[in-house]
Amino acid sequence: MKINESTSWKKLEQHYTDLKEKELKDLINDEKRFNALSLQFDQLFCDFSKQKVTEDTVQLLLELAKEVRLPDSISALMQGEVVNTTENRAALHTALRMPQSASLIVNSEDIVCEVHNSLNSMADLVHKLTNGVWRGFNGKAITDVVNLGVGGSDLGPMLICDALDEFATMPNNPINVHFASTMDGSQVHDLVEFLNPETTLFVVVSKSFSTIDTLSNAATAKAWLMQACKDEGLISKLHFIGISANPKKMSEWGIALEHQLKFWDWVGGRFSLWSTVGLTIALKIGMEGFRQMLAGAHSLDEHFRTSPLKNNIPVLLGLIGVWNTNFMRIPAHAILPYDARLKYFPSYLTQLEMESNGKSVSVEGEMLDIETCPVLWGEIGPNAQHAFYQLLHQGTRKVVCDFIAPIKRFEDQSSELEKSLHDQHMLTLANCFAQSRALMLGSRTIDSSKNIDRSDILSNHKYYPGNQPSTTILFNRLTPYSLGQLIALYEHKVFVMAHIWGTNPFDQWGVELGKIMAVDTLTEMQKNEYTNKFDVSTNKLINFVKSNC
Repeated sequence: MKINESTSWKKLEQHYTDLKEKELKDLINDEKRFNALSLQFDQLFCDFSKQKVTEDTVQLLLELAKEVRLPDSISALMQGEVVNTTENRAALHTALRMPQSASLIVNSEDIVCEVHNSLNSMADLVHKLTNGVWRGFNGKAITDVVNLGVGGSDLGPMLICDALDEFATMPNNPINVHFASTMDGSQVHDLVEFLNPETTLFVVVSKSFSTIDTLSNAATAKAWLMQACKDEGLISKLHFIGISANPKKMSEWGIALEHQLKFWDWVGGRFSLWSTVGLTIALKIGMEGFRQMLAGAHSLDEHFRTSPLKNNIPVLLGLIGVWNTNFMRIPAHAILPYDARLKYFPSYLTQLEMESNGKSVSVEGEMLDIETCPVLWGEIGPNAQHAFYQLLHQGTRKVVCDFIAPIKRFEDQSSELEKSLHDQHMLTLANCFAQSRALMLGSRTIDSSKNIDRSDILSNHKYYPGNQPSTTILFNRLTPYSLGQLIALYEHKVFVMAHIWGTNPFDQWGVELGKIMAVDTLTEMQKNEYTNKFDVSTNKLINFVKSNC
């Protein structure tokens, strides 16, 4: 049976009919609403009271979750069952952050033991690099490490390294980390302009070790290094680390066996920062900081696994996401962190959600007749206020927003500078709360606009309709532990939404066609003659480039 034919779905459709004429302003004044629609777990506090839902809405969504057996699906995910059905494998990113004392047997192997063996191998490389033991081709210690990856192999480590810069182990750690992902070579070009080949090491991250974006950057990096040292074997051994599920291809490329780090087919790229893919994170914040991040994520995993649905933050976040997408019919979702350290978080979630849930086919292979993933985008909140908030406040489209902020920052007010920084943090929180309130209430937040004269043209231009829903997510302070929890929260939200829709969030077949076609296109572009192999538009573009090269 299709999900939109289920009893609980039909009840939700009727409930929406009863609720749709109400506005958020009509719901918000209930004194009990905030307590009923907010949840706290450990470092996280989530307020859903500015969503266009009632307690009845939540109850009906929970009935939907039970009807589609969400608890069974959560258990299957955590126990290593085959939940990635199109690739016939488990999705065990949660095992990557289980403590060493735990055990999870999958196919007669203890996955946790294997994971910690790989982390220990990573720790050995981190120790060599950060203690100046690792030397380049002329005996100088490595000072700079460049992560070459794309998608989750780039966005995850880059997000964490940037967000947790204040937790860097400098000055004891001499390693500077950098990132390059784009296949056009621009980022590698800019890096090698100031890096020293004698002291630079590249980390090539590719699950299959065949990702053309990453390998093209790696080839350019090797060419740059070989300008300084003609011994390719020495360069490959001393200036490259490989991270992949394909050791054979790493060896064929020239990476020394002792410099290969493993992760597994059951780790999706956008869920991989918890594995050895996080090498640059460990170089930045130390292995202890990396393990704290894993511990934060694991605590959220346990909350997701054991908490009743009604008290389960990622479950409610996902269910309300389904409500907004399928019943409220809101097509867009803005991620708005009110902390500049999280500037890459919107991009990270854009990939996490849209690559996971941007599906139109069910796990049974049938075309869906319901909407799935909304379009995600975002920006640091204070900057976004001066950019696209105009559309949020007065545009014609509905957008649901997530406001994300730390409660504490710059709390040491022992100097005038610290007091000023603390004041800025309070100003940022004030803007965060004010913007969500303005989106909810619109012009009703201003006493003088209660009786707006809509015949006044200027009044119309200054009118804010409001009624835009949002969730506010707060955490105590930004640390490796709390950031681990925050990312895991959204991972599990994605899983909940996919389960309700009946899709597989762990494959990404939609990215494969373009890759295949790019190989054929490149072949034609490398020929000396003009092409007529493809459609007229593509042929003309290729031939135009050839005529102007």
